[in-house]
Amino acid sequence: MSERLDYAQLAPDAFKKYLDFALSLKKGPLEVALVDLLTLRASQLNGCAFCLDMHVKEAMLHGERPLRLHHVAIWRESPLFSPRERAALAWTEQLTQLPAHGVTDADYAAVRAHFSEAELAALSFAIVAINGWNRLAVGFAAVPGSKDAAYGLQGAGLA
Repeated sequence: MSERLDYAQLAPDAFKKYLDFALSLKKGPLEVALVDLLTLRASQLNGCAFCLDMHVKEAMLHGERPLRLHHVAIWRESPLFSPRERAALAWTEQLTQLPAHGVTDADYAAVRAHFSEAELAALSFAIVAINGWNRLAVGFAAVPGSKDAAYGLQGAGLA
């Protein structure tokens, strides 16, 4: 299996700006472990093998426990996530799958109970960012693991 085209090389200005946007979010108020969980969940929902592979490796490098990574797909049934993490995962699902009638006030209140306004804005932008990357990787058939060396992911020990 090979990648359909190298969108980063073919649209370098757009790629650089989108990358800068995504990287700017790392300076925000959210803890790294939380962002790792939401990137995994959105990538699962979007069927993005490249991003799921990459973000599992990143999470491992950030010190995440393997069992929690396995439980992201079943987070509602798992006892391994805090109420704040559960709220972020639910919000990730809401913004990734966009309900036909929008996000309800109850769903907004549920996430708002765990995040300040600034944190919720950062959380939402992080979800927007991963959804965009997922769409690019899925659309152009990005090959899982193909950028490990470029992204410094070999240290995760998951080759």
